[in-house]
Amino acid sequence: MTIPLVVGIDGSEASLEAVDWAAEEAVRHEVPLHLVHAAVPDHAAADLIAAASERAWKAAPTVRLSSEVLHADAASALVSEGRNAFALVLGSRGLGDLAGMLLGSVSLAVAARADCPVVVVRGGAEYRDARFGRVVVGVEDGEGSGTAVRFASREAHVRRCRLVAVHAWSAPFGALSEPPPPSGFALEAHRRPPMQVLDDVLRGQAERYPDATVSRLVIKGAARQALLEAASGSDLLVVGARRRRGHLGLQLGLVNHALLHHAPCPIAVVPQV
Repeated sequence: MTIPLVVGIDGSEASLEAVDWAAEEAVRHEVPLHLVHAAVPDHAAADLIAAASERAWKAAPTVRLSSEVLHADAASALVSEGRNAFALVLGSRGLGDLAGMLLGSVSLAVAARADCPVVVVRGGAEYRDARFGRVVVGVEDGEGSGTAVRFASREAHVRRCRLVAVHAWSAPFGALSEPPPPSGFALEAHRRPPMQVLDDVLRGQAERYPDATVSRLVIKGAARQALLEAASGSDLLVVGARRRRGHLGLQLGLVNHALLHHAPCPIAVVPQV
């Protein structure tokens, strides 16, 4: 049985925009779409599910659609649903969030705890409708980006668009102002030249998607700013998240928190496997 793409709905306009986005995503990946409304209690649940289901059907009439009402805390219920989901899709703000909030509390909590990729649908219609033809993925040095790159590569493949891999680096205090050449002695053993970081993580994806169009972007500076600028002309921003040792949930970090609040386009947080 194919696991579904799960959408959390609460009746807000942001959650309905998430339904639209998820319906098209389900078509791309040929997976079922499952709508979930969770609240304690909610007498309007049936109406909310009916409205969201109608919207999903209009956006993607061929998708296998199901729905469910859960009488439970929304964040906990969605995290539980995510244990058997292709991905979780959420709106950027919910009905209960305070005016002026950049990201809803439920979306942030789910992004920090889910076992599967979580997509927070942000941005205007031009970003939600895949008009730019590119997917951006943030790549960090180390082993934390592999799962995110695989997710982003698959997204670019099904969308038939360009994948842009971005690695931001900053020289230690007193170091050279430019990245040294990959001579083998230029960097300490634990530091790789910035372009090698991208080459290493993308190597396996080139074999899987030989026809893919991939761009490598190395930026000296803060990762937050580099990724926000790259996302400004993109359909999807993908970032990885590490597991926290000894704790439940993910290590979102300051960069991911900032991106979840400020990204101009939908953003996917992909847990490291």
